[in-house]
Amino acid sequence: MVSYNTRALTLKCLETLYANTHDTRFHAIVLDNASEDGTPEAVARAFPQVELIESTENLGFAQGNNVAATRATTDWLLLLNPDTEVHDGAIDALLKFSQAHPEAGITGGRTVFPDGRLNIASCWMRITPWSVFCLATGLTAAFPRSAIFNTEAMGAWKRDSVRHVNIVSGCFLMIPRTLWAALGGFNLKYFMYGEEADLCLRAGALGYRPMITPDAQIMHLVGAATARLADKTVMVNRARVTLIRDHWPAWQVPAGIAMMWLWGASRRVASAAVAAAVPGYRPKARKWAEVWAKRDVWLKGYPDA
Repeated sequence: MVSYNTRALTLKCLETLYANTHDTRFHAIVLDNASEDGTPEAVARAFPQVELIESTENLGFAQGNNVAATRATTDWLLLLNPDTEVHDGAIDALLKFSQAHPEAGITGGRTVFPDGRLNIASCWMRITPWSVFCLATGLTAAFPRSAIFNTEAMGAWKRDSVRHVNIVSGCFLMIPRTLWAALGGFNLKYFMYGEEADLCLRAGALGYRPMITPDAQIMHLVGAATARLADKTVMVNRARVTLIRDHWPAWQVPAGIAMMWLWGASRRVASAAVAAAVPGYRPKARKWAEVWAKRDVWLKGYPDA
């Protein structure tokens, strides 16, 4: 677990991890990314059995997990976000499922919001030229539950069945330690967002087929460590551009980047138009104005580490 200014959430996550894991013996490691809210001190007091790594700088999600993984000696690694709560038997179910499906390589479960509604962000399909085209032209927004126009989110699938996916979210991801080592862990160019997509796609290139099981369920708030939506959107799309550059054939990359530009431009224009007619929409329009103003940042993606 990698924490950053999420004291109360981290404590609750650890509480539910220990209370709701019954059959699985585990070694919990928390790496704190130089939090200023007393997270490491609180974890040390409440959970002395947890191995605590206090970083003096914010290493980011990717490097933080890589460092924590070097301390692990178990056969399996579980990545768990601090803004999650483990439901009863979730870890036990995920480990059993993972052991039964070695062909998956990487496995995950089902995530829900605090009120029990489905949180689809437990898994995704890969970014493709078609998915970026649908996003840029508004087809994804117009038909979010369509398996045709929203391929990355897999349309209306409720994550209620076992299924092969391209990407398992790093908020709840299980992987054999041997495979993690073979892949070299996370690629450090992905400071935040996109790292699990890159990891899963690299595993897929080795012949593994990541899977999801609905029997392992957790609550995930999503983005609790990112305060500003504009900043998060910039980082997410910087990662998306990097994934396009790293995992698409070279001849397709320029078209992919161009469609990402079109996506940003269309959101900026449309949001400004709506805000002119609907004053209550102005905060969202300001967000898209900020994102568009930083297009030179996210359109470049992350530099090679």
